[in-house]
Amino acid sequence: MSRQVVRTSKFRHVFGQAAKNDQCYDDIRVSRVTWDSSFCAVNPKFVAIIIEASGGGAFLVLPLHKTGRIDKSYPTVCGHTGPVLDIDWCPHNDQVIASGSEDCTVMVWQIPENGLVTSMAEPVVVLEGHSKRVGIITWHPTARNVLLSAGCDNQIIIWNVGTGEAMINLDDMHPDVIYSATWNRNGSLICTSCKDKAIRVIDPRKETVIAEKEKAHDGARPMRAIFLADGNILTTGFSRMSERQLSLWNANNMEEPMTVTEMDTSNGVLLPFYDPDTGVVYLCGKGDSSIRYFEITDQAPYVHFLSTFTTKEPQRGMGYMPKRGLDVNKCEIARFFKLHERKCEPIVMTVPRKSDLFQDDLYPDTSGPDPALEAEDWFDGKNGDPILISLKNGYVQGKNREFKVVKKNILDGKATKNTENSSPANKSASPTPSIKSEAKLEEILKEIKSLKDLVCSQEKRIIKLEDQMSKIAI
Repeated sequence: MSRQVVRTSKFRHVFGQAAKNDQCYDDIRVSRVTWDSSFCAVNPKFVAIIIEASGGGAFLVLPLHKTGRIDKSYPTVCGHTGPVLDIDWCPHNDQVIASGSEDCTVMVWQIPENGLVTSMAEPVVVLEGHSKRVGIITWHPTARNVLLSAGCDNQIIIWNVGTGEAMINLDDMHPDVIYSATWNRNGSLICTSCKDKAIRVIDPRKETVIAEKEKAHDGARPMRAIFLADGNILTTGFSRMSERQLSLWNANNMEEPMTVTEMDTSNGVLLPFYDPDTGVVYLCGKGDSSIRYFEITDQAPYVHFLSTFTTKEPQRGMGYMPKRGLDVNKCEIARFFKLHERKCEPIVMTVPRKSDLFQDDLYPDTSGPDPALEAEDWFDGKNGDPILISLKNGYVQGKNREFKVVKKNILDGKATKNTENSSPANKSASPTPSIKSEAKLEEILKEIKSLKDLVCSQEKRIIKLEDQMSKIAI
């Protein structure tokens, strides 16, 4: 009788743990829009969640420590005239976030350092170029101020956010709706999945498709495709029998997949979240109540199932914390922010270790917040690998550089002026310190006013409740 040999892996015993109730974000009206994005974006400072909003689109931006019940009057980012479909934090500035909407625009926002005090309706820059709703937003991993957007007009636009210009327009490569678009590790290529069931690898600066696989998955439901650190491509999709599949492809030869893993029969789109440092990929199905995770290796069968984390409630969306936001002292290798119908629940993935020392094997140097090159260099054809940082002493938040938009068109100066007035955090750096201190003073006064308003409303509520109590006592 042959004994089955269990593959050794340091991630074999990874376990998930949901946060306690007091560490969740409660009473949030998560968006009900029918779109297969994650609805949540996270960085080491803030969690952003797309919410239901009457008369337009909005999303919440909460400091990570702002747990508990979120008041209905909590300020939002609310400049879009249609529902927000996708949001993404800038990897090089933890206060800058981009949003795409049904109103066909992309907006870039700068959040004040300590979070929102009043609702923000004026973005730093509005990027207009799509003719239909914009459902995909993703920042370049290594170049500062380079942003990709994909819309239901079947085109991809790559923007220089620093000037507000559309630099590259890929409008003839996709015959149908684009389901996903992701960068490779150094941002020289993008990989897309489309409603025509094809996966395409595109060199955006040469505006050419360098690899294509038709019918990557036979099913009609949406696919997702992401680059792995070694340049291979991982896709999630559906078979003809509606079975969910996970496939691995060699980008240099996409005739046949390297491996296909069949999972279950369900119609929820699988959102893949990949950690290039550990080679672990997490699959979160929309409408599922579980997170499956796999280890990707360079030896057959390449994709190794690790485990499944299951909760009772189905997930409406999912946020994924960058590696520099994790607690290395607790051997935390991933942190998710799971959206329920009315709350956001952090879920921590941990490798059980007895030692309190820093675990070098779990935390190789990871992508840091510094860009490898400027937008102009990238558009000129240069590439840069991510600038890595060590997590040995934990990630220390540096000072974020002021985000500015330099319009080339003089007529656009007016728009820039308005956005600068909308929030003190958006004001350009000024040579006179008095203006800076005035801005700071204005921000403090605003916060005091909002707190006084809150206290006043609570006092009125207390009087009402006491009045009700006295009636009951009689």
